[in-house]
Amino acid sequence: MGNPVIVDAARTPFGRRGGALSGVHAVDLLARTQASLLERAGVDPALVTEVIGGCVTQAGEQSGNVVRFAWLHAGLPEETGATTLDAQCGSAQQSVHLVAAQIAAGLIDVGMACRVEAMSRVPLLSNLGDVGRPRPDSWTVDLPAQFEAADRIAARRGLTREQLDDFGLRSQQRARAAWDGGVLDRQILPVTLPDGSILTRDEGLRETSAEALAGLRPILEGGLHTAGTSSQISDGATAALLMDEDRALALGLRPRARLLSQVLVGAEPSFLLDGPVRAAQRMLERTGMKIGDIDLFEVNEAFAAVPMSFARVHDVDPDRLNVNGGAIALGHPVGSTGIRLIATAVDELEARDETIALVAICAGGAQATGAIIERI
Repeated sequence: MGNPVIVDAARTPFGRRGGALSGVHAVDLLARTQASLLERAGVDPALVTEVIGGCVTQAGEQSGNVVRFAWLHAGLPEETGATTLDAQCGSAQQSVHLVAAQIAAGLIDVGMACRVEAMSRVPLLSNLGDVGRPRPDSWTVDLPAQFEAADRIAARRGLTREQLDDFGLRSQQRARAAWDGGVLDRQILPVTLPDGSILTRDEGLRETSAEALAGLRPILEGGLHTAGTSSQISDGATAALLMDEDRALALGLRPRARLLSQVLVGAEPSFLLDGPVRAAQRMLERTGMKIGDIDLFEVNEAFAAVPMSFARVHDVDPDRLNVNGGAIALGHPVGSTGIRLIATAVDELEARDETIALVAICAGGAQATGAIIERI
């Protein structure tokens, strides 16, 4: 049996819709990310037995096992197996979970988890075709739209429009402070663009204020969330390198973290996106840990109500939640975000000399992924 550890985790900058990365093919973007992470870690690609990656919108250039095509496009060894999965916004995190499980089972020693979403080029839902269109006598699943679910969560937890706006402003302020302070530099794999320029920074940061956010119209008439309290449509790719701890040490590598617990849970369909609450509860029960044992929390900002609901239910200190901002400011290439959160959590634990982080992401289909991570 193996002992899986995270050797490294990184990502491209996240581009805004129609922005700098919109001219980069999804396969090319993921291929560069896979190869760049291995180069940065100083690991021979031939050691990687399997690559498991995610993609929510598997259509067009992201169809046909995009993880395998990216690996081959990067000129990496043909012997390495590759799987593309869809756990919606939890895809990147679930990829990490599955690679870790393969190592724990003793099936592989070295694996990569990854994720790509080129939302400018392959719009969300474009893979659904007729399945996504209502038809008489067709099967149905009673799930609310994401915007509606976000407003339901806010109402459920007694969150006001002003409180949501305050959270959106905080995300932007924290993300800008993190970028200006060089906090996010380590997790970035720069991307050379078609015009020869190099993208090194997320494009989603906005100059805003409480007054500006208060003036935005709600997405739904009479609703609570606006563009300023919702995640951004983005382009980006992420990757994480995992190994058996003994193998990593034999290669002269310093493991950075390990997973103490991991889950993929079903959420309440009527609230769709409130799954991080349940994911955390299950992991705490399994590990015997308490919220007070966790140093940092990274809960994806699909909408402001999601991390705010999590914090309210579990009594989380706001100063330990999404300390460098989140998807409202940085962008959310749907399933790619899981590894961004893991990279951020590991980097921040190291910077603070702290030990334990909890990462959770709501996902379409009323699910959520979660992990408790220990810095080594």
